[in-house]
Amino acid sequence: MEHLLIAPVVLPALVAPFIIMVLRHHLDLQRIFSLASAVLLAGITLALAAQSADGTVKVYELGDWPAPFGIVLVLDRLSAMMIVLTSLLALPVLLYAIGSGWDTRGSNFHALFQFQLMGIMGAFLTGDAFNLFVFFEVLLIASYGLMIHSGGTRRFQAGVQYVVFNLLGSTLFLFALGTLYAVTGTLNMADLAVKVAQIPAEDTALLRVGAVMLLLVFAIKASLLPLHFWLPSAYANAPMPVAALFAIMTKVGAYSILRIYTLVFGPEVEATAGLTESWLLPAALLTLGAGAIGVLGSRKLGRLAAFGAIASMGTLLIAISLFTETAAAAALYYLVHSTLAAALLFLVADLVIERQGQWILPQLPMPQTGLISALFFAAAIALAGMPPLSGFLGKLLVLDATRGADLAPWIWGVILLGSLITIIGMARAGSLLFWKGHGLPQRAAEEPGYTAAETAPPPALAFVACFGLLAGLVALTVFAGPATRYAEATAAQLYAPAAYIDTVLGRTAE
Repeated sequence: MEHLLIAPVVLPALVAPFIIMVLRHHLDLQRIFSLASAVLLAGITLALAAQSADGTVKVYELGDWPAPFGIVLVLDRLSAMMIVLTSLLALPVLLYAIGSGWDTRGSNFHALFQFQLMGIMGAFLTGDAFNLFVFFEVLLIASYGLMIHSGGTRRFQAGVQYVVFNLLGSTLFLFALGTLYAVTGTLNMADLAVKVAQIPAEDTALLRVGAVMLLLVFAIKASLLPLHFWLPSAYANAPMPVAALFAIMTKVGAYSILRIYTLVFGPEVEATAGLTESWLLPAALLTLGAGAIGVLGSRKLGRLAAFGAIASMGTLLIAISLFTETAAAAALYYLVHSTLAAALLFLVADLVIERQGQWILPQLPMPQTGLISALFFAAAIALAGMPPLSGFLGKLLVLDATRGADLAPWIWGVILLGSLITIIGMARAGSLLFWKGHGLPQRAAEEPGYTAAETAPPPALAFVACFGLLAGLVALTVFAGPATRYAEATAAQLYAPAAYIDTVLGRTAE
């Protein structure tokens, strides 16, 4: 059990090259090994979550080199929650890709999928800022391969834009790390927390520059306005199962903000006080507004889902930007909900696109219209934050946490208006796709982009994956009490980082 902490990183890192080198020409075996790895990964992450449930912080020292000299992986409530969410998202997405046949439309889907999981798991578990950068790069390489899976000019163009924008972010990340290392002499997060607190206020100019650059990097990853322009085209043109997995990638940026700016540059650190709060909240409000308007104006399903993901990130970052324990707890609950809801919407969008194209126009009834329309309705109300699903509870928690904030009236107004605009946009799309088509004559409509529905066998495994994500949303609603208590305990641990720091650095003092 001592080495269980590194297993979420090592397992996909071993399975991916094995698939490439041994199973390259055997798709059925690739599927078996990829699925087995995803199931085992879910079991491992659940076991790790059980270990950290009592608030214990566990450290794994690679090469037996103690922090801050060596690389460490750290498990606490927050990292445990994120790796469990990742593994439980990966399984239905992988089932959908297999059931819909997306994994047959290009090369090395399963290997890239495993490398993607490796990067995500590493980003959530690492206790070192430089290795956070390394895992970001693993994410970038694997996600680019997945984005252009099955080819196409539009997909390739969106992939190039995605890579260029994120490479600029990676360059800025290196500059930020170099600045912080020049000031503190370390990049271990726990050691950074200690060193930053000891720097005299008059010597913090470079430190503040590094903190701002880091925030910009994480804002790019989290698609915070005005750094969000890469996301709509990237997610809309990616294969929809890939976009569903990408629902967790924007959360890597949100996680990094929450981790770094509570542990290293916490609210009590005088040197960086006010750096984040002054503009992160307004940017989050604008992000929510832009996402909601994008949903209302979308003419393609992929872009509708992408702007829905942006709107949900805006709500999440509003809660994070308050940097209070109550707001962090609300953010964590909403983070889980928004990840599952966005992934479900992307998968449902793929079900529609595969039958009648991507345009949001009146269409003839498609195969399994009733089932797909029910799933779309559930995904729409979940992402918009309407009752009875967990999005409604998540937004109530966020609103409640903002009552004492200076911009509370603005926050309430933007969140409520954004929810209204989002549900109007979703209702418009749903009525065009699933209702108005029943009045069309049985011939091709004279509309641009119109394609008649084709008869297709029902992809049972794809529907299983969609209902699995929906079951996750229902479970998050039914068990909102325990989930909220876990989020509150996680937020309390975040805002009392002494245990994290002592555990990571304690062995160096022995």
